[in-house]
This record gives sequence, C-alpha cells and structure tokens, in this order.
Amino acid sequence: MVVEAAAPAERAGALETLREQLREVGIPRLVIGVFLLALFGIAVATHMDLRGLITDSLLRVARNGLLVLALLPAIQGGLGLNFGLPIGIVCGLVACVITLNAGMAGWPALGLTALIGAALAVPAGIGYGWLLNRTRGQEMMVGTYLGFAVVSGLSIFWTMAPFHNSLLVWAIGGRGLRTTLTLAGFYDRLLDKLWSFPIAGVSIPTGTLLVFAAACALVGLFFRTRAGLTIAAARSNPRFARAAGISDERTRVQATVFSTVLAAVGIVVFCQSYGFVQLYTAPLLMAFPAVACLLIGGATVSRASLTHVVVGTLLFQSILTVALPVTSQVIQGDITETARLIIQNGMILYALTRRGER
Repeated sequence: MVVEAAAPAERAGALETLREQLREVGIPRLVIGVFLLALFGIAVATHMDLRGLITDSLLRVARNGLLVLALLPAIQGGLGLNFGLPIGIVCGLVACVITLNAGMAGWPALGLTALIGAALAVPAGIGYGWLLNRTRGQEMMVGTYLGFAVVSGLSIFWTMAPFHNSLLVWAIGGRGLRTTLTLAGFYDRLLDKLWSFPIAGVSIPTGTLLVFAAACALVGLFFRTRAGLTIAAARSNPRFARAAGISDERTRVQATVFSTVLAAVGIVVFCQSYGFVQLYTAPLLMAFPAVACLLIGGATVSRASLTHVVVGTLLFQSILTVALPVTSQVIQGDITETARLIIQNGMILYALTRRGER
C-alpha cells in the first residue's frame, strides 16, 4: 500500500519537475529549436550539403557574437535592451575607414582598428549614457531614435569625409566614400583563417570563435570584479546602492560605455569576417537582430546572462543560415526574410510583454 501511494506522488513530482524545466527553457525557444532541427532534417532528406550549412552557421555565430554580447552590460546596468547599438557600430566603422584610408593591412591594421573604434566609443558612450540618465524610464525608445539619428548623421559625413584613397572614394568626382568597401588585401578574414581546421568536412573558424569566447570570459570576469558588482547592485536595488554610496547615474554611464565599446569592437570583427565594410544606412537596423538573438536565448528586458548570449546567437543565426537554401530546395520562392522578421520582431514583442517577470 505504501508503494502504491508513493508511485503517484513520484509521478506528480516528475511532472512538476518537467513543467519547471519547460518553464525555464520557454515555449518560444522550444518552438524555434524544433524548427531549426526540422530545417536540418529537411536538408538531410533532400541530400543538401549539410557540412557546408554547419560551416556557414558557425561562421555567422562567430561573426555576430560580439554584437549580441554588447547588449549584456546595458541589461546588467538596468538600461534594458540597448537599441542604441548603432552608436558603437558607427564608431567601429569610422575606425575601419581610417585604417583603410591609411593603406594599413594585416594584423597591425586589425588591432589598430579595434583600438581606434574602442577609443571613439568611450566619449560616445559617455554622451549616450548621460542622455539616458536624463530620460530615465524611456531608455529603449531613446536608444532607438538616437541610433537612427547617428546613422543618418554619419551618412552625411561619409559623403563629405576628408578621405582620398582611390579604393574608398567614388571614381566619378573623387569625393565621398563608396557604399561598400572591400577588405581584400587589407585584413579580410584574418581571424576566420587563424588556426582554422576541418572536422568531418566542417571548417571551424577558430580565431573568430576564440575572440568571441575570450570576450565572453572577460565580460563574465568583469561582472565579478568590484566595478561589475557595483553596476549589478545599482540595477537590482537602487535604494540600497544609494545607501551604500554607489552613484546609480555613474554606474549607468559605465554600463553604457562598456556596451558601446563592445559594439565598436564587434563590428570590426564582423567586417573582417564578412570581407566588406558597409556604410551609410547599413548599420541602421543592426540592433534588432542582436536583440532578437539575446531574447531567443532566454533573456528578458531586465535579466540576461552569457548563456543567453551564446544559446540565442546559435539558434537565431543558424536559422538564418539554413532557412534560405532549405526553402529554396523545397518550394519555389524564398521565405527567409519573412521568417527572420517574424522570429526577430516576435521575440522582441514577447519579451516586452513580460517586462516585469523574472
């Protein structure tokens, strides 16, 4: 009798554990994960190049990882989702143009570009953080419009910039930067090729993945230091932070600067992997797929971790990579852009409707 009574209790406990695990993972992530597995299954069934799809997926994950990671400090600092990511991105693009105009190439050019981008991002992040402190409670809206304004302003700058390298400016007139600048012969795919090796026909972009992993480790270590704990404390309990002598406004500016610097370095890594530098309106909407990556990984407006960054980037970028060739193989037409918009904007809306949840 004791055994018979214990059996239903064990089943109930197992069901409750399963429900808790499903609640923790989240229904949207399960649906997206199943969708991704289905795409790979269709690719295998239709005899597509599965190794090439996995290679491209890994490359996109490594290429976009730092831009997604750049959102983490803003959430930890209580600023919500940093839709002002283009502010840091244009700092990195200016750095790319400076080194390209100087004719620099190789590893020194790549390193100097990242340093210049980070240096430009510091004052930009300070100004951005100051503005967010003046508009507390509306950070995401202000960041979105400020990012749009900065990209539009830089579009005017690109046409008037004092650069004269014939590889960068328009051939007719010799003034104004071209829309797309090639990195061939400069620092095209340096990190992708660094220590790259094949596994069962899948090429691993070791250098870019290592940069992403190292950046994740450094961000994780930073938030274990006194400065990082101060930022997290000011976000979780502002009243306690003020009582402890912690300036909430200062920590918010620090988080904004950190996020902006990561975005500037992230776009440099992105460009060297992509092989081109795209100017004018190209950075306008780059914050939205990065935000979608983070939310798909399980983050919310007020809570995020490195696990959310890695898992979300892997899921979202893999879907974008696999969906195009698979749908082209199965049906006449391409629904990749439609699927991207549904997943990207749907996850952002889903997170905003659960702003107050854990």
